[in-house]
Amino acid sequence: MKNLINSSLNEKILFFFIVTFLLCSCSGRKEAKTPILKTGESYLEVPGGKIWYKITGTGQGTPVVLIHGGPGGSSGYLKVFEELGNDRQVIRYDQLGCGKSDLFTDTTMFTVDHFVEELDSLRTHLGLPVWNVFGHSWGTIIAIEYYHRYPNNVSSLILGSLCFDIPTWVKSTNQRLLTFPDSLQEGIQKAEETGNYNDLLYQEAMNQFYSKFVWGPNPPQDEFDTLMSKFNTFLYGYMWGSSEFTVTGTLEGYDASYILPEIKVPTLLTAGEFDEILPEVVKEKAALVKDSRTVIFAGSSHMTPWDARDENLRVVRDFLNSVDSLNKE
Repeated sequence: MKNLINSSLNEKILFFFIVTFLLCSCSGRKEAKTPILKTGESYLEVPGGKIWYKITGTGQGTPVVLIHGGPGGSSGYLKVFEELGNDRQVIRYDQLGCGKSDLFTDTTMFTVDHFVEELDSLRTHLGLPVWNVFGHSWGTIIAIEYYHRYPNNVSSLILGSLCFDIPTWVKSTNQRLLTFPDSLQEGIQKAEETGNYNDLLYQEAMNQFYSKFVWGPNPPQDEFDTLMSKFNTFLYGYMWGSSEFTVTGTLEGYDASYILPEIKVPTLLTAGEFDEILPEVVKEKAALVKDSRTVIFAGSSHMTPWDARDENLRVVRDFLNSVDSLNKE
């Protein structure tokens, strides 16, 4: 009888420890905190060279990574979002071949896959289980493909001035060009037929297009000069083409819209009223994402971090804070 009682008691104790262990394990996964990263600048070795990155802020919300435009641009124009640092840590980096990162000339690595894996190498290096992913312009291609490949690593998506549907992008820019004088439109057509993009009329059309729809008439001079001085025109030409409205590189025909219905995280889509991508296109794409929000910044060109600085910052801050709140429920 005594042995039976002891056996029953031992089984109850063992059961208690098993249940306690499982509860603690589940609780630990649910309440696991994102590590606080060391702030400042550093470099990370990736295939092809080293990439530069900077961590700002001490906020304890889920961090956000900023993916700049291009291909061949740099991240300086996104530094306004470092002001989110009171809420969460902000990770800004220059893609390989761009800005403060190493240059590279191996065109076999000039691929979307390379830049997606480069991004996840940074996440792994920082030891982050999840982060918010914010892509602007060409960066939206990296962001949406990153989510497609690593959905469990993404807490939310921000897609600014989206260009992950190149055929639709070209239609949008061509519609913007219809506002130009006939002579400039004819110059563009001639250059595209002959392949002579040094034609004076084509160059004039390009300059006018950029000042109206890309960075606006009055970009911040210091940031503009930095962006232009660091721009990798070889990478841009290889992957994109001759200008924002003439896509002849490896991205010609690229379209990742099929990924949109797969997205299961909160998603914010933004663009400028006078962006290269038409606002109505942004709204059409947003309708394909179950949990999405769309904001069009009045009076802004493609470079919304410049033209709509304060409003952009407020919208992104509110969105990310709402995602944090949702994840705590």
